[in-house]
Amino acid sequence: MLDLKKISPQSIPHTLEKAEGYRLRNDPVQAESIYRDVLAVDERNPDALRGLILALTDQFGIDGPAGGAREALQLIDRLDDAYERAYYTGIVCERKARALLKQRTVVRSAVYDGLRQAMEWYERAEALRPPGNDDAMLRWNSCARAIAAERLEPAARGRELPLE
Repeated sequence: MLDLKKISPQSIPHTLEKAEGYRLRNDPVQAESIYRDVLAVDERNPDALRGLILALTDQFGIDGPAGGAREALQLIDRLDDAYERAYYTGIVCERKARALLKQRTVVRSAVYDGLRQAMEWYERAEALRPPGNDDAMLRWNSCARAIAAERLEPAARGRELPLE
């Protein structure tokens, strides 16, 4: 592999703007690369961590990296703020579920379970949110609407068989 070039610390603000622009233009692969360049220089940069998490989740369901969800969760562990850890874990769960929904052969109860898992994380984030920040509630409502619109239900629970 070729040696990667390191960006200068002074370029980080401009570089982060550039990465966000790629995300907004639906080019998560390019955004991911740029966020990785920032983290190579400043491994604790919260904007680059959040951006990389989102760039990875933007790729769910479009032949993104196979370990994208796992890596996103590892990156979330590096965030300092408990609210952000809960909120972004909800994002990962929600986007995995929505990517599943787009597949032709999917167990719809798995999508339901994924959205409900995301909703649980959003409830945790809601309890930790800073004043005036209702983002977690907005995401929770979006998941609830998706469950209703898609008529998703939990897996049918059969009668439990007694143990011997």
